[in-house]
Amino acid sequence: MQALQVLSLTLLSVLAVSAQSIGSGKCPQPPVQQNFDPTRYMGRWHEIMKIPAPFQLGECCQATYTLSDGIVLVRNDELLFIEGTAKIVDASEPAKLEVSFFEDAPPGPYWVLATDYDNYTLIYSCSDFAGLFHAEYSWIMSRTRTLPKETVSDLMSTKYLLCDKSKLYLIQHGSDFK
Repeated sequence: MQALQVLSLTLLSVLAVSAQSIGSGKCPQPPVQQNFDPTRYMGRWHEIMKIPAPFQLGECCQATYTLSDGIVLVRNDELLFIEGTAKIVDASEPAKLEVSFFEDAPPGPYWVLATDYDNYTLIYSCSDFAGLFHAEYSWIMSRTRTLPKETVSDLMSTKYLLCDKSKLYLIQHGSDFK
């Protein structure tokens, strides 16, 4: 038991330093986008705001999603690029996907909390560590490199965004960001 406590504290320290939103207990279960249509969701999305994640190396990240034989192909571009796959876990909740980037690593949750398909999407992910604590991530993304401040404010104020909103930071896409 002492080894589990030491491991948990070590992992918690590493996660806290990398700036995720850390909470006690198991992951929250926020409601996801109703009547989610994966086909309409495909295409390119640009990060507008995010909670920093240790698996993301830089700024100006964009994600491109392509549907192929029921599997979503994922390509994240930033300093480097990474490719992976995502799949719908339960057909009755198509907005809850699992994404994998590394063959030997377990998949991570990718939940679409809100989207209008044409302008914005609000993504949530949470990893549970033995039910003792969890690490949350969130992204606000847009089809373009900009998103009106009012839309960002609306997404930030939504009751479904359960993570520590103070951890979200604005992505600078260069001189064309407004």
